[in-house]
Amino acid sequence: MPMNRRTCLHGLGAFLALPYFESQARPPLPTGRAGGAGGLAQLLVCVGNHLGFYPKAFWPTSETAEGEQTTTRDGTADFQFGVSSAPLEKIRDRLTVLQGLDHGVKGGHFAVHSFLSGVLRSEAATMPNGNVTLDQFAAEQIGATTRFPSLTVGDSTGLHGGCQLSWTRTGTRVPPIEGVSSLYQTLFEQTTQADRTAAAKRLAGQKSILDAVRSDSAQFRSHLSSTDQHKFDEYMTAVRDVEKRVQLRRAWLESPKPTAPFPQPTNTNMVEDLPLLYDLIALALQTNSTKVVTLEIGGAFQPTHLGIQGGYHALSHHGKRESHIESLIRLDAYQIEHFARFIEKLAGMTDSEGRPLLDTTLVLLGSGMGDANTHTNKNLPLVLAGGGFRHGSLRSFGHDRAGSPPLANLFVSMLQHLGIETDRFGKSTGTLQGLTA
Repeated sequence: MPMNRRTCLHGLGAFLALPYFESQARPPLPTGRAGGAGGLAQLLVCVGNHLGFYPKAFWPTSETAEGEQTTTRDGTADFQFGVSSAPLEKIRDRLTVLQGLDHGVKGGHFAVHSFLSGVLRSEAATMPNGNVTLDQFAAEQIGATTRFPSLTVGDSTGLHGGCQLSWTRTGTRVPPIEGVSSLYQTLFEQTTQADRTAAAKRLAGQKSILDAVRSDSAQFRSHLSSTDQHKFDEYMTAVRDVEKRVQLRRAWLESPKPTAPFPQPTNTNMVEDLPLLYDLIALALQTNSTKVVTLEIGGAFQPTHLGIQGGYHALSHHGKRESHIESLIRLDAYQIEHFARFIEKLAGMTDSEGRPLLDTTLVLLGSGMGDANTHTNKNLPLVLAGGGFRHGSLRSFGHDRAGSPPLANLFVSMLQHLGIETDRFGKSTGTLQGLTA
């Protein structure tokens, strides 16, 4: 059967585009997957900053009286936080600082999008799962039982198109929910009967299209080569996944959203609204609205809202100017302060079974930028909190040493801790040794 880039399966007056086959060099689509047996953690939150943190003020220090560094990959509890990371002191026993990990990629600002995937967009076609990010991979496995498989919070302004923290395995950026007002509406605004009826019709139409695609698939498959039949089978697996999501959306239509705990807020700015964004994320987890959330602090986070002159990007390229560095440290410390407050909030909240929410929530803070001033993506700033892991240490892996593990190994360990049966993610070589529950 002759095929070109526009070949589609047709049905009921609609169509569903097919993947590229051999001659079109398209990355493989997802295969079937098995659910996990249930890990210690059940929820995942990833917080990313697209400009990183000023390294000299962020990294904790651990030295002997003689000034020798004592930090190893086994970790030490004898360390002192930096100037900007000082707010983490009050939650020291609930977190682990990980030093020396990265994805081995280059590109400066153009590589920051790989933070949660370890894969550059330009490399995605060669990877089995494309450049799917940690949150979206987890959402595929554990997100089906909630109204929202995942929530991505951020903004669409800033460098290279704004929020780029979350990516699907097909290479699509997940658009962010922007501002406290939109996030509140997503979580708590009840839909009218008319809206539910209209949504049900849309979902019924989508199901009809999928049914038609499935009915046409056998005949279409018979015209493909054996290699392309395998690809087509992967594609149909993805179609079945869409069917499951349609069924879940239909099931949620008549289920009311949680009762709003306070009136709808209005957007102010990313700086002033950051604590409320964290509060809403905590409520999203506690009300079981979702199991996976990402928050990116990006272009809308403007220094002027903290009384600091200059643009955030410009300050990150400080050129060793003391005034710029001082301003940058203030920006970093503010973000870390509210991250610490978020961890404390989760520790003080309980889930439906009466457990502290932090015990079942893995929280990752970091960035795809190691040092914005030098445009390096090495030695990424990383803090892992909660989830039932044994915390309270600073661990160093020495990114410039032979045998240093890739950051993706941490992601494999996190996924397994969430009960997801996988031994590989991105460019991982295994799990990150030493993390214990």
